[in-house]
Amino acid sequence: MDRRRILLVAAAVVATLGTLLVFLYVRGADARAAEQYDTVDVLRAVAVISPGETIEAASAGGKLALQPVPKDQLLGGYQTSTESLTGLVALTAIYPGEQIIASKFGGQAEAASPLQIPKGEMAISVNLTDPARVAGFVNPGSQVSVFLNGSDATSGQAFTRMLLPRVTVLGVGSTTPVSTTTTDQTGAQTTEQLPRTLLTLALDQQDAQKVLFASGNGELAFALLTTDSAVKPGPGVTALNLFR
Repeated sequence: MDRRRILLVAAAVVATLGTLLVFLYVRGADARAAEQYDTVDVLRAVAVISPGETIEAASAGGKLALQPVPKDQLLGGYQTSTESLTGLVALTAIYPGEQIIASKFGGQAEAASPLQIPKGEMAISVNLTDPARVAGFVNPGSQVSVFLNGSDATSGQAFTRMLLPRVTVLGVGSTTPVSTTTTDQTGAQTTEQLPRTLLTLALDQQDAQKVLFASGNGELAFALLTTDSAVKPGPGVTALNLFR
């Protein structure tokens, strides 16, 4: 009888604990739901705010509005007024719906560049004739191999050799006519007007130095590549191995 009574008491305790745990869970869920829908009125953009635009100009232009945002969606540095941003400008473009946060405003706008330069690389430009730029088929985004037509500093032997196997073209600039004078084997000189075009490449420091040095000590030429083009550096071609 005593054992049966103990079991009944234990069952009652377990049932009570279960009921208490369910109650606490429901209360917690209700609290979380209430917190989710608890909002704060913060400044949000209702029109595009351009880089360099002052917070005062954006406000005067009707580009800001106080709007409710759930507490669990607030961003760090959110603003409820423009007071702390007085005199500052947008560092980047801010689009409709974005919260106004302190980190997107500062003393001066970030200089925008039309070139999409890959991280860790730099942009340099070279001036090429139409044949050297594949008759105008090289465009921004093209992949090219860079070749050098030059001569050996010691022997004076002319050569053609791949300088860089694969390079990205960032931009194609203006074309201008340039006078070019060539001398044939008899010593006769011919001057002609050849159009030259500026092409801008994305390179790391070492490759940029190679291209700049080569363009000042020889003639560069591009070869337009596809994803299937097979390219690799090699010893190049001279008069000694041209027909081998």
